[in-house]
Formats: sequence, structure tokens, C-alpha cells
Amino acid sequence: MVKSAKTTARQRAEQARLARERAAARGRRVRTAWWSIAVAPALVVLFLIIKAATPGSSEPTAAENTPLSATTMAGLSPGASTLDNAGRGQNVTFPKKVDGQPPLTQDGKPRVLYVGAEFCPFCASQRWPLVIALSRFGTFSGLTNAHSASDDVFPNTATVSFHGASYTSDLLAFTGVETTTNTHQPLDTLTPDEQQIFNTYNAPPFATSQGSIPFVDFGNQFLQTGASLQPALLAGLSQDQIASAIVGDPTGQVAQAILGAANAFTGILCKLTGGQPGDVCTSTGATAYQTEVNGG
Repeated sequence: MVKSAKTTARQRAEQARLARERAAARGRRVRTAWWSIAVAPALVVLFLIIKAATPGSSEPTAAENTPLSATTMAGLSPGASTLDNAGRGQNVTFPKKVDGQPPLTQDGKPRVLYVGAEFCPFCASQRWPLVIALSRFGTFSGLTNAHSASDDVFPNTATVSFHGASYTSDLLAFTGVETTTNTHQPLDTLTPDEQQIFNTYNAPPFATSQGSIPFVDFGNQFLQTGASLQPALLAGLSQDQIASAIVGDPTGQVAQAILGAANAFTGILCKLTGGQPGDVCTSTGATAYQTEVNGG
């Protein structure tokens, strides 16, 4: 009988101990749950702040060397009225006019030579207005998505690439050379003729320094060394977002810079073609930089 009582007492003590441990565990779970509920909103806010502050986080750039989307293609052909309304735009660096140089031609047509590289963020921003302007005189095929290097300034600037692309026009000849990929691997090679043009006109006295990219030679009459608009304007935007800004927000900074530069290039191209095509070269956009084009 005494043994039975002692056993019962031990069992009760063990049950009490287990009950206390279960209660303590429930308390820890409750405190953990309440802590998670309290902290979760702050973590969400912190995540959103980091996401917003990270360049390119709003929407990733399109995969490298993939075909352009319909949205991007529409942004590269914004229409005459959109270009006319933009006029001179804003934050545009006009190419340098040169005199007394032999005309740069190919197959009897004025020639435009672009030299850049896919890793270069300034090249990335330059291609947008250059494609828009040239598309008013001819047709591109084979343009693909690209972005600048992830380890350079203005990383992953969304753009298109001239590598593998072709241009057809009755009025102009265009050559686009991308010397290096965005991972700094060799890509296109300049011909001896192109290398001589690059060496001659991308150096003093025609340029402030030697070998800068992007480099655009407009028929040996105008030279663009360095970008005509800053890639900082495109930071964090995908190709489709840039294209949508061009056609959907023509008074915004992105559109004003790209469309203004495209109008500057259009005026120069009209100078090379002798004012053809007439509907393009007499438009408000094409004549927005008439003073600079004519050397005034």
C-alpha cells in the first residue's frame, strides 16, 4: 500500500512537470508568433525600399541577343507627330560639325559609321536615338536586345545591339560595329577602312581624346564622340519601359532626351541626303536643330 502511494505521487509529479513544459512551449510559440506578426510589416517595407533602390529591379532587361518585343519596336518607330512635338528635347549633346573633309560614302550613298561595344553604357543610351533617326530613312533587320556590362557604371543599361543587324536604305549606308560583348569578349572587327576612319576622326583635333566610344561619323561632316544623352536617365528601366516612355510620356525626361537626340540626328541625315525624303526633312522635328546643322 505504501509502495502504491509513492508510485502515484511520482506519477503526479511527472505529470505536473510535463504540464509545465507544455505550458512553457505554448508560451514560446505565442511569443514567436506575435514577434513575427509585429516584425513582418517592417521587413516588407525594408524589402520594398531595397528593391526600389536597386537599379533594374523594377523590371529586368530582356535576355541578351533575343528578338525585340513589339513594344520595343514601337518605341523605336515613334511616329512623326511624336518627334515633331519633342522638338529639340532636353539634355541633348549635339554632334560636332567638321569642314573640309572628303565625303564618307559607300555605294554612292552618304555613309554613317557607328563604333561601340555592348559593355559600354554610353553606347547603350546612344543606340536609341540613332536607330530612331536612321529608321526614318531606311529599315533595320536583326536588331536584338542587349544591355551594358553589370560591372561598369550605369550597370545593365537596357538597349539594342547592332551586332548581326543590317540596314537597308536607298538614301544612306550605315555600318554598326560592336567590338566587344557585355562580358568584354571580342565581337565585331573593324575593317582596315573602318579602322582608319576611327583612328583619324576619333582623335585630336576632331575629338578631345583618342578612341572614345560611342563614336558616330556622319559622312565626315558631323562627328559624335561620347553619348548624346546620359545613360543615367535609363537606369533601372527595361527595353519595354524605355520604349513605353518614348511613346507614352513624350514630355518626360527619357523621351525628351531620346527624341531630341533623334531629331538632331535626323537633321544631320537630311543634310547628307540633300533633304530627302522631303516629308521627313521638312518636318518640325527634323528642322529643330537647323541652326546647328547649317553651322550657324
